[in-house]
Amino acid sequence: MKKNKIIFYVATGLLTLIMLFSVSMYFFNHDAVAQMFTNFGYPSYIIYPYAIAKLLGLFAIWNPKFNVIKEWAYAGFFFAFILAFFAHYMIGDGGQATALVALVLLVVSYIFNKKTQN
Repeated sequence: MKKNKIIFYVATGLLTLIMLFSVSMYFFNHDAVAQMFTNFGYPSYIIYPYAIAKLLGLFAIWNPKFNVIKEWAYAGFFFAFILAFFAHYMIGDGGQATALVALVLLVVSYIFNKKTQN
């Protein structure tokens, strides 16, 4: 049981670091992120709501009392990482590796979250 918790905390912690870096870029380097979103074909007005959604998702994943919302957060991150992977891959800017690492960490976090709850 202790091994499962350690794996959950490490995977979720690393995922949190990636997400906080992403959110900090959205807030503090808005012009570069807006250019990137424009290159992807996405509107730049979704940057701030997307950053807030990422923060809320992280809060839900770390909070042990939000089981239903936690499932939605995991699902939302899953689809966001899949879409980010293909968006970066299609442009060829090399950002798909980070999306893939985040996806792997998310899956590990989800699996070991389930193992620690039982």
